[in-house]
Amino acid sequence: MARNTPIESGKTGGCKASSCGSSSQQMSHLSEEIRQKVFNHPCYSEQAHHHFARMHVAVAPACNIQCNYCNRKYDCANESRPGVVSELLHPEQAVKKVMAVAAAIPQMTVVGIAGPGDPLANPERSFTTFRGIAEFAPDIKLCVSTNGLALPQHVEALSRHNIDHVTITINTLDEEIGAEIYPWVFWNHRRIRGRAGARILIEQQQKGLEMLTARGILVKVNSVMVPGVNDEHLKAVSREVKAKGAFLHNVMPLIAEAEHGTYYGIMEQRSPSAGELQSLQDACAGDMNMMRHCRQCRADAVGLLGEDRGAEFTLEKIETMEFDYEAIRAKRAAVQEAIALEMNTPKAAVTTVPLAMLRRRSAAPAALMAVATKGGNVINQHFGHASEFLVYEASERGVRFIGTRRTDQYCVGSDHCDEGEDKLRLAIEALAGCKAVLCARIGITPWEALEAAGIKPDSDHSMESIEEAVAALYQAMLTAGVLADDVEVGASVA
Repeated sequence: MARNTPIESGKTGGCKASSCGSSSQQMSHLSEEIRQKVFNHPCYSEQAHHHFARMHVAVAPACNIQCNYCNRKYDCANESRPGVVSELLHPEQAVKKVMAVAAAIPQMTVVGIAGPGDPLANPERSFTTFRGIAEFAPDIKLCVSTNGLALPQHVEALSRHNIDHVTITINTLDEEIGAEIYPWVFWNHRRIRGRAGARILIEQQQKGLEMLTARGILVKVNSVMVPGVNDEHLKAVSREVKAKGAFLHNVMPLIAEAEHGTYYGIMEQRSPSAGELQSLQDACAGDMNMMRHCRQCRADAVGLLGEDRGAEFTLEKIETMEFDYEAIRAKRAAVQEAIALEMNTPKAAVTTVPLAMLRRRSAAPAALMAVATKGGNVINQHFGHASEFLVYEASERGVRFIGTRRTDQYCVGSDHCDEGEDKLRLAIEALAGCKAVLCARIGITPWEALEAAGIKPDSDHSMESIEEAVAALYQAMLTAGVLADDVEVGASVA
């Protein structure tokens, strides 16, 4: 059965060339067919992630490889990272949960299986789940995230189930590096260790990638950046996967806190800094589209990227629910059409400082600016309520999205902010390198602490479009001369 939504089928005009994809610049070279596929996919489109939601269903407990950065947990509500779930589901439970989420979150457009193990190491559970979703909710996109070991043998089944978005985690093309990341793989009913195991995994990943792209299935490649292990090598990975047809590359930072119980965490392997991650992403961006809005979601994540509404849809809560999916589909179509209209409505061009206003002795500097948002591509969150900040780079060339910075929520309620030094210090440390933070509201204590750290707090642009507000603040700061001492303001350009 075809799974086109009203948006995809053209009833709302689809996505315009100027507004589709990770950004208009990054996606401008893509075919109209690909633009349609990613228009409302929050994990494949930077613009879509502000508006559309996704969910992961945790039906795949087993895994066929071991990664030094992974420790799967099946009943944990306190960690936000891949491989962690609160409840492991049977396929029929997963389908019912999808129905509940589709009714409550009509902007949810994508359901993926990403664990807590590997979907293709659990093929019966995974494909049974996909068949159930396609029967009751044919308008929802289906996705798989896999390590790739069993991928080649399941490509035909993926295509047959109309799964046209697949993510493969590829951390290396070098078996020696692979042996440092993967202690073993389970292949042909036996455990194979070291370089031999890594070689098999790499071969299967590359074969699977080629088979998917040959069938027109969009492939996103995830890579975990492990400083001192594969960081420099990932540039070669990016070039190779692009050459084989991958659509998007997501270079993610290693998560290696000791309390998570991973090998890297216990061995004190450090994670990359925000600057190191950005530098590597920028280096790889010369070879292909880069995903910078990844949140390294749990295997049971629900909602917009950056939020987790999974607690609203526990098995206990959905057990007695009944659904009229025809009514649900009508509501979903109306909501998604409205979002598509908003996304396709021409916006004012995002500009920075006009040349006529400046005489430069050197080029005006770029500046990183952090944003507190709950979604919708607007500045709509209290500084103290943010558990993450979106970071943008503003320059005379325009505004571009850089990535996300996680932190602890500083304020625990609208009237009861935690004035403890630790949480505020961690929040400010997360903003290292940023010149400003834009938010809907902010208290006097964090305001003063941010100023003392050299970060300008700004709530004047509350409820404004993010990129327009960032551009406006950059222009104001540049005009005021606070970004560089060698910029003269107000003189015409000769």
